[in-house]
Amino acid sequence: MARKDALLRLHKTLLARRAELMKRLGMEMRDLGVGRIADQAGDSADAAFDAGNNEISSQLAEIESRELQQVNRALMRLKEGTYGLCEICGCRIPVARLNALPYSTTCIKCQREMEEHGDSGDRYDVDWDRVADVERRLSERRDVDLSDIEMDLSR
Repeated sequence: MARKDALLRLHKTLLARRAELMKRLGMEMRDLGVGRIADQAGDSADAAFDAGNNEISSQLAEIESRELQQVNRALMRLKEGTYGLCEICGCRIPVARLNALPYSTTCIKCQREMEEHGDSGDRYDVDWDRVADVERRLSERRDVDLSDIEMDLSR
């Protein structure tokens, strides 16, 4: 019962985080629009300063947008009943990990494996037999000599 209560608390946390991110993204987008209007006034130093601020706001908006996608994905997993289960191995993700990162989709073991291999999960979808087959076919090709290629330059 304690896990179920913790998941309900995390649901509320995710909803609150989603609302906060949506509010912040709205303000940042509005600020970027206001910044474009303000760019028309002032000297080149003001313009450079405004451009730097716009770049920072844009990057923050991108980061927050990605976090918002992860939060929405976690909320969808809650509806589907798969929240709190590792997407890779299917084991339960510890509540302590979910408290620290509520939109986590992997257990600590699988996350460490992905980080050690420098993967973002793609290595589980690779068909290495096909990759090796392509390498073999490429090595069987004969080298092409430029004199073998005829070119019609009369046109």
